[in-house]
Amino acid sequence: MNKIFPQGDGNDGAAGAKALPGGEGCGPLCCSRRGACLSAFLLLLLVTLAALIALVTILGLPPRTPGAQTCVTLTNRTGFLCHDRRSCIPASRVCDGVRTCAHGEDEDEAMCRDMPQSLPSFLVARCGDPSSWIYSDQKCDGANNCGDCSDELSPVTACPPCGPGWWRCPSTVFGYCGCIPRSLCRDLVQHCSDWSDEYSCPGP
Repeated sequence: MNKIFPQGDGNDGAAGAKALPGGEGCGPLCCSRRGACLSAFLLLLLVTLAALIALVTILGLPPRTPGAQTCVTLTNRTGFLCHDRRSCIPASRVCDGVRTCAHGEDEDEAMCRDMPQSLPSFLVARCGDPSSWIYSDQKCDGANNCGDCSDELSPVTACPPCGPGWWRCPSTVFGYCGCIPRSLCRDLVQHCSDWSDEYSCPGP
């Protein structure tokens, strides 16, 4: 006698297994619970942050852009040190409208906005008239940059004696003060009030 068994429901031995709502086509990586997915995401985020902190600790923080720093030029004048820490430009080349440093930091807007107040103090020299100023590398350079020779003569400024290319005398030329270039000596034109440029100065 043949026995007739009831037909299965198509699950082929998966009796008691129930499909999760919305789980059609879900692969093995699907999360069975929403909370488990959230926990895994947070754990991954924490591990990433820990790795970044460890990397910064090992390698150190990136260097900050240095502030304005002074230096001495090849002509022994006060200068402005560029951010490459190799280029030293004369103070008077700062905020002159020309980008002299490789990255243009000598023309920084904040530094050049309200001169001389916005300039670093080492770049500024005051004249006999406190309202007048010059760049610090223009002091004691032989030229009358202040207009009243206070950048070249005492009591405002104590400059060293005239260099080998200069002749010391009270100048009659507005552009000079206590020294004149030796190139002006014995040119048949008076440049010293005592005429020493024509009679005493040996010339260049």
